[in-house]
Amino acid sequence: MALDPTPVILDCDPGHDDAIALLLALASPEIDLLGVTTTYGNQTLEKTTANALRVLELVGRTDVPVAAGADAPLERELVVAAHVHGESGLDGPTLPEATTTPASTDAVAFSAELVRSAGRPVTFIPTGPLTNIARYLDERGTDGIARVVLMGGAIAEGNFTPAAEFNIWCDPEAAARVFSSGLDVTMIGLDVTHKAVLGPAVEERLRAVGRVGSFVAELNVFFSRYHEKTYGWHGAPIHDAVAVAHVIRPGLVETRYRNVEIELESELCRGRTVVDLWNRTDRAANAHVGVDLDTGAFFFDLLVERIARFG
Repeated sequence: MALDPTPVILDCDPGHDDAIALLLALASPEIDLLGVTTTYGNQTLEKTTANALRVLELVGRTDVPVAAGADAPLERELVVAAHVHGESGLDGPTLPEATTTPASTDAVAFSAELVRSAGRPVTFIPTGPLTNIARYLDERGTDGIARVVLMGGAIAEGNFTPAAEFNIWCDPEAAARVFSSGLDVTMIGLDVTHKAVLGPAVEERLRAVGRVGSFVAELNVFFSRYHEKTYGWHGAPIHDAVAVAHVIRPGLVETRYRNVEIELESELCRGRTVVDLWNRTDRAANAHVGVDLDTGAFFFDLLVERIARFG
C-alpha cells in the first residue's frame, strides 16, 4: 500500500540548485508541497521570490502558494551570492517575468497556517539561510513540525570561506537556533552534495526528456561556469535537490546521528558547523549528518526520471 505523501514546506532562495530542488519536489508524489517560502541568499529577497514564482509558472503549478520571508539575517549584514548565480539569481535560460504575486509577505504566519491546517506534522526543507526557520521557532515554537531537513553546513570544508558553507555562514545565529531546537534535524552538507555534480552526460539525458529537462540542463550550464573555474569540475553540484531527494527516498543519503555546533564568535571560522563525527566530546547528538550519497541512484533513478514527468 502506498504511503501518504509527506506534507512539506520548502524554504528556498532560488538560485539554480533551489530551482531544481523545487522542480524535483513538484514532480514527486511522495511529497505534498503545501507551500514555498523565500529568503535572501543566492540573491536578494525580491529576486528569489520572483524566481520561485517564475519556476512554478514554468510548470503550471501556480496553485502552490508562495510567501516572501526574511530579507536579511537576524544580526549580520546582508550578503548575496551573485558571483555564483548571476544578477537575476537564475542566470542562464530565459524565463518570462512572473505574472503571479506572493500569497503573503509574512513567511512565518503563512507557514504557521499551513502547519495548522495540514492535519499532521509538516516537514520543513530549508535550502537557503535559516533565518525564516529561526524566526518561526521563536514566534511559533516547534508544535506541528515533524522534522527539518536542511541543505547547509559541512563536516570538513567550506564553499564561501575556508571554514564555512554559504547558507550557514550567512546567518549563523539562525542556524544555531535551529540546531539547538530539539527538533529532528537532518544536515545535508557539502560532504554529500559535492558528490552530486551534474555534468554534461546528465545534461544530455535531461535535454532528451523534454522542455523542462532542457531548462534544467541550461540552468546547469550557467551554474557550472563558477564551479569549473573554482574547482575544475565539469559540472555543478545541485546541492539543494539532495535535501529534497532525502525526503523522497531516504536510502539515497547515509547519515550519522552526531552533535553539531555552530561557530558564532570567530570571524575566521564564522558559521562553521562543528560536527563531532568521531564522538570526541560528551555533547548530546542533535542532528543526522549526511556522510555519503548514492550518486548513481540520485541522478539516474530519481532526478532525470522525475524531471521527465513534466514533458
